[in-house]
Amino acid sequence: MVAIICSYIPVNTKEVKDANYDVYLSTNGVHLEIVIPKENLSSFLLNNVEYQEKEKFVSFGWGDKNFYANTPTWKDVTFSVGFKALFLKTPTLLHVSRYRKFKHNWIPVKVNTEQLRLLNQYIESSFAINHNSNSLLHPKPGYWKQDNFYTAKGSYTCFYTCNTWVNQALKQSGIKASLWTPFDFGLLSLHQ
Repeated sequence: MVAIICSYIPVNTKEVKDANYDVYLSTNGVHLEIVIPKENLSSFLLNNVEYQEKEKFVSFGWGDKNFYANTPTWKDVTFSVGFKALFLKTPTLLHVSRYRKFKHNWIPVKVNTEQLRLLNQYIESSFAINHNSNSLLHPKPGYWKQDNFYTAKGSYTCFYTCNTWVNQALKQSGIKASLWTPFDFGLLSLHQ
């Protein structure tokens, strides 16, 4: 009940001036990702994620390593995988997908230059990096040809989920967000 209530309490509600950029929220019905046009990515992200020239948008999602690696579809979810993800502090991956075209089910979020910079910075800080300050491409292949997994920082729990990560990205970037949420629906409702 607390999670549902907090999901609908907005923060960063002040109207933003010069919000000339669009970023997007994408959901599969449970899991949120942040989508950014490729030309608005920081140099770190452009240099540390794989993409093709014709791909125009890049999405970033964060989540439990075992869940990402071993449950390509919802029918693959087992009690053990779900229990570990929710109730143990588990290692994480970043899921990075690339798109050639805009998807009509994405929810647009208007941001200004500073918010875009902070959002990029938040995503950058979620990547685990090697001694050369480069991201670590995970050996597990993605779900399709246009996605990859990267080793991430942080631990997944029922109190800090994939959706909490997205919400925190918006909060720390000064973008309208939920007070706290482990779900996708509250944050989506704030931007529809």
